[in-house]
Amino acid sequence: MLKRAALRLTAFFWIGLAAPLAAAELIMVEQPGCGYCETWHRLIGPIYSKTEEGAFAPLRQVHFKDGAPDGVSFARKVLYTPTFILVEDGAEIGRIEGYPGEDFFWGLLKMMLEEKTDFTGAGKPDQKNG
Repeated sequence: MLKRAALRLTAFFWIGLAAPLAAAELIMVEQPGCGYCETWHRLIGPIYSKTEEGAFAPLRQVHFKDGAPDGVSFARKVLYTPTFILVEDGAEIGRIEGYPGEDFFWGLLKMMLEEKTDFTGAGKPDQKNG
């Protein structure tokens, strides 16, 4: 009897792990020659994946001319680069158009993540330790 219960519990655990989880993703739409894109890559790019925001919403870079990646739908056309589009389950749930500078980027990103997802991060990373 105990063996059967243990097997059921083990099966339940593994099935639970296999269930898909809703994951947020930040898509950066960019194009060659975009000075704001280059500035973002220089100042934010090296630390983004090391932040709570980057762990919660990993970055995917796409070219402006390519449009939305397969399996993703944008709520409206992208007009500016960079545009940062927050996606969950393949659908846009928020965006930041343009790169407003380092301090504003982190604030806007955190606000968007907290409003649109269950993100509860601390905010702008400590750049000395980032």
